[in-house]
Amino acid sequence: IAGAAAKERAVINVCDAYADPRFNAEIDRKTGFCTRNLLTFPLENLSGELMGVLQALNRADGPFTLTDEDLARDLAAQAGIALHRYALLEQYAQKKRMAHDLELARKIQQQLFPKTNPQVAGYDIAGWNLSADETGGDCYDFIPLPDGRLAVLLADATGHGIGAALVIAECRALIRAMLSVTQDLATVASRVNNILSQDLLEGRFVTAFVGLLDPQQHRLDYVAAGQGPLLFVSAAGVEARGADGLPLAVMPEVEIPAAKFDFPPGATAVLLTDGFFETDDAAGEQFGEDRVIAFVRERPDVPLERLIAELHGAIQQFRGAAPQSDDLTAVLIRRRA
Repeated sequence: IAGAAAKERAVINVCDAYADPRFNAEIDRKTGFCTRNLLTFPLENLSGELMGVLQALNRADGPFTLTDEDLARDLAAQAGIALHRYALLEQYAQKKRMAHDLELARKIQQQLFPKTNPQVAGYDIAGWNLSADETGGDCYDFIPLPDGRLAVLLADATGHGIGAALVIAECRALIRAMLSVTQDLATVASRVNNILSQDLLEGRFVTAFVGLLDPQQHRLDYVAAGQGPLLFVSAAGVEARGADGLPLAVMPEVEIPAAKFDFPPGATAVLLTDGFFETDDAAGEQFGEDRVIAFVRERPDVPLERLIAELHGAIQQFRGAAPQSDDLTAVLIRRRA
């Protein structure tokens, strides 16, 4: 009977419950209660959405009347609106809880980024990140090593949001832990890749650049696991290098060879996640590698922290009114002239 009231959106007045074939007497048999008559009515909100069904049982002095039906309709209207309001309040409270949790996750993730740019004699180094959501799938890090070298990390997990943030947090922690054990970058990349391959779901992976800057030898040793292009801009020109291996977690037991770059005076290493290159304008054209190269070459003396801010401004202007669709992370390293 409740189902019929819900389906028909109508008040159903049953004078004799046991005479109605829709009546289920099982509850009476289990409880010992005796249902004589029923008044059943649907509860709707102002938009006509069904919020529930209410039944009144066993009117004290005979069957339910037409007056009772009118009263039921009035009660149903008020109760339906009240239930809808309660549901909206519950949804609002849930959204507030989710917003609070996301804000907490954002703060935790932001705490993982370096508080300041590193000070290395003879070099200007800057890092920067802006997530597309409250949390993001990109990260960068600077890790001073006891021998005076500086470890540099730039990584990008597939997707963005809370899932990618969890993946990138694990990746960062694994790389930092491995660098405390060995500075053999091929070994670091191989072991982190094997662990992530076990942990991550299929289709999840991380592109990563891990480098060791030696300010005495003016050399950057690195592994680029799916991370590219790597741009090295100097007075002699621009060298664009691709990744040297698969992204981390694509498959286990793969070798990711190490490479190196020797810094001439004034040279700049430009490490960017794909959000910079793949930003689209209104016509669907990407910002692209050539625009990034031209932008950096035109500003050889601009401090790198300011250069990143100006590059982000150029990206915003290129994108126009469209929202930022991907995380943006940059690490720039320049040997002072």
